[in-house]
Parts: sequence; structure tokens; C-alpha cells
Amino acid sequence: MEQNKSKEIKKEEILSPMIDVVFQMLFGEVGSEKITQDFLSAILKEKIETISLDQNIVLRRELPKGKMGIVDVLAKINDNEFCNVEMQMADKKNMIKRMLYYWARQYAKEIGKKEEYKELKRTIVVLIANFEFDKLRELGVHSRWKIIEEERRKIVLTEDLEFNIIEVPKMYKEKQARDEKLIECLKFLENPESKEVQGYMKKNENMKEAREKLDKMSKDEKVRRMAELRQKALMDEREAEYTGYINGLEDGIKQGMKQGLEQGIGQGYREIAKKMKGKGKDINEIIELTGLSKEEIEKL
Repeated sequence: MEQNKSKEIKKEEILSPMIDVVFQMLFGEVGSEKITQDFLSAILKEKIETISLDQNIVLRRELPKGKMGIVDVLAKINDNEFCNVEMQMADKKNMIKRMLYYWARQYAKEIGKKEEYKELKRTIVVLIANFEFDKLRELGVHSRWKIIEEERRKIVLTEDLEFNIIEVPKMYKEKQARDEKLIECLKFLENPESKEVQGYMKKNENMKEAREKLDKMSKDEKVRRMAELRQKALMDEREAEYTGYINGLEDGIKQGMKQGLEQGIGQGYREIAKKMKGKGKDINEIIELTGLSKEEIEKL
């Protein structure tokens, strides 16, 4: 009994890697190169020879001000490419534009004051979404996007732009052959304490290292406070969205009832006027009874 209670307490203490600030510290801090390299290799399906994380904000030292939603991981890979990874728990309905913005901001940054286009480097954006996109219902858990010629040959115009969209909930729906390494990583993000993930850690040293780092982070009071603040912010945001939706719905119903009543009364008067007109009643009498204008009555 005591042992089960101890396990429950331990489970509550482990921070979720899907909280964006926790995700950024786990994969974006200097010292996390091996686990991030392994993680990105699973997503990009390519060998990553070198990786640098030194351009990320140090969250433990500097808490982001303002819009905390923009907390991501920027990795420089293979010396001349950039990969921006963002964790999103809720659909903001503007995610594609947001990805384009992230890509454009990072891509243009490389020119600097030199204004030499050759300085521009391949830039990849990875979105890990804990929701599904309506327009991507027919696609699998991981979809990869580039600029291609649409009409005939489907040629890729440039390798400089690439989007990777990972819809976490789909990993339980996809029936076709899947990328097992990616699924293992996603299951770690979703529940790093599951027996399945414990089995993965026995054969994957990088995942084991990620879990050990997560354990240490979970014992850090400042990190826990940041995670709690972020969770609260997300809950407040969802509550505000829900309240706005309910208020909008109620206003819509009231407005609809009012319009419907007005339209119904107006239609009733028009029907009366039409019948009186058909019986040859004087138009002034019809106007006085229904309140309709002379023009309205003449159109009936």
C-alpha cells in the first residue's frame, strides 16, 4: 500500500515534457545535444553529424516576458542548417502562418548586414502538435512539406524551406506502417513514466539520458514554478476562449431570436396586406393597419 502511494507521488512530481517551457529546457539547453540530435534524427530521417544549441534563451536564468507561447528550440545542425522546433498543446487556428513566420524570421536573419543571399541557410520548422489539423485528416502522424511544382513534374523548387508537422494524437490511429523511432520519441513526450517507455530506455541511451535530465528538472523548484505558471496561463487562456465562445453563442441566440421575431411579425403584416390588397381594400387603410409603406404594399 505504501509502495503504491509512493509511486503515485513520484508520478505527480514528474514534469510533462509537453509543457513548452519544460520541452525547451529538456531539448534546448546546452548540454542536451545528444538527446536533441537523436530526437531530430527521428523526425527529419537524416543523419545529423553536428548540432549546436547555444542560440536558445536560458530559461532557468531568464523567464520570458510577455507572450510565453513563443518558447521553442533552435538547433543549428550539420554546421549550415537551422531547425526550429515548437511544442503546441492547443490549436490556435493560425499555426500555418505561425510556422511561416518562424521560418521567415530565422531564414532572413542569416543575411545580416552583408545582404548576400548566399549566406541564407536551409531552415526547417518542426511543429509538435497535441491536436489534429482539420485539413490534414487524411495524412499520418508526421507530414513533411516543401515547395514543389504543382502542375506536372512535382519538382522541389528549393530545399531551403521545409515544414514538419507532427500530430501526436494520430500515433494511436495510424494503422499503416509507421516510423517506430519517431513513435517511441512521441510516447516519451506523452508519458515518460510508462512501462513501454521504460522498455525503450533500455535500448536507447539518449532517451535514458533525457529521462534522467527530466527527473533532475522535476526536482528544481524554479523549473517547477515555471511549469506551473505556464500550465496556469494555458488554463486561463482556454477558459477565456471558452467564456468568449459561450458569450458569443448566447449573444448570437438572443440576436437570432430578436431578428426571427421581427422577421416573423413583418412577414405576418405582409401576408395581411397581401390579402387586403387582393380584396380591393383601400391602400391607406392597409397602411394604417399594417404599418407597411406604400412602396412595400405595391410590391406585394
